[in-house]
Amino acid sequence: MKTLLLLTLLATATTAAFAKEPPTTLLPWQQNSIDLEAGYLWKVGGDTPLDYEIAPVILSWRPAYQLHHVFNDGSALVVRSRFAAIGQAIIEGPENHYLGFMAAPSLEFWDPTGTWSIYGQLGGGFGWIDSQGVAGGQGQDLTYNWFAAAGVSYAITETMSLRAGAMFQHLSNLGATDPNPGLNSLGFTLGVSWGF
Repeated sequence: MKTLLLLTLLATATTAAFAKEPPTTLLPWQQNSIDLEAGYLWKVGGDTPLDYEIAPVILSWRPAYQLHHVFNDGSALVVRSRFAAIGQAIIEGPENHYLGFMAAPSLEFWDPTGTWSIYGQLGGGFGWIDSQGVAGGQGQDLTYNWFAAAGVSYAITETMSLRAGAMFQHLSNLGATDPNPGLNSLGFTLGVSWGF
């Protein structure tokens, strides 16, 4: 009987030692995220005298946080990277489209439940526009961009969030042509994020 009891205790201890802990749910900022956003931008300045309206579509990857601070209440301030490909239909203006790449840090404040966040981003990149040689239009195909974006994100499931924000964008060729008619535009973006 003692042997049977000893074997039972040994088996229980061994099973407990090798049992896997149940998987824990990752908060959105602990996951990699793929974001798909679309929006509309209107010219708000720059050197070009032409009116522009632009419809961007942005596909982004944000890896899990690089830096973070969790407050006593469970809310978190997070810094992540953001790498994006952007395609823009030029609705109003001499050009037709812009295709580019951009990168930025993403500063995010998450509530204690990981349900919603406020985010801000500031970065830039480069791309190609189909310049038309029109006075006031973009002076060459190679065009640089910088942008600022801010908005809110709301998690509707453990792996999916909705996003809404404002975006400012500057396009120019860094003085490669003279004149260099830079374009400033401002508008909104709406999107969805998938975490994995």
